Amino acid sequence: MSDNNKNFEDNADEPFDKKAKGSANEFSESAKKTADEFTAGAKEAFSGSGGENKKILAGILAIILGAFGIHKFILGYQKEGIIMLVITLVIGFFTCGIGVSAMGLVGLIEGIIYLTKTDAEFYNTYQVGKKPWF
Repeated sequence: MSDNNKNFEDNADEPFDKKAKGSANEFSESAKKTADEFTAGAKEAFSGSGGENKKILAGILAIILGAFGIHKFILGYQKEGIIMLVITLVIGFFTCGIGVSAMGLVGLIEGIIYLTKTDAEFYNTYQVGKKPWF
C-alpha cells in the first residue's frame, strides 16, 4: 500500500462505505428538495394563479401574432383560437389578405386590452370568468 492510502486509512474516522452512504443521502435529500421547489414553481407558473405570466405572454403574442390566434390557445380558448386561425388562413387566402388583416386587428386590440388591465382584472376576466372575446 502506498503512503497516501495508509494516511487516508489511518485518518479516517469512519469506514469509506459509511462516508459514501452519508454523502449519497445528503445528495439525495438536496435533490428531493430542489425537485420539490421546481415542481412548486412549475405548478404556479402553469396554473391559474400565475395570471401575470399568462397576461404578459398572451398580450405580447396577441400583438405580434394575433392573426393566428395563438394568444387564445395560451389562455385556453381552443374554439376561439381555431376560429381565428381558420379566418386567417382560409378566408385570408381567398380574399387576398383581408381575413389576415381583420384578425390581425382583432389580435392587436386584444393584446392592448390584455396588457392594460391589472393582474387581478385580467385573471378574473379571462382566466376565471372565461371571457373569450375583447
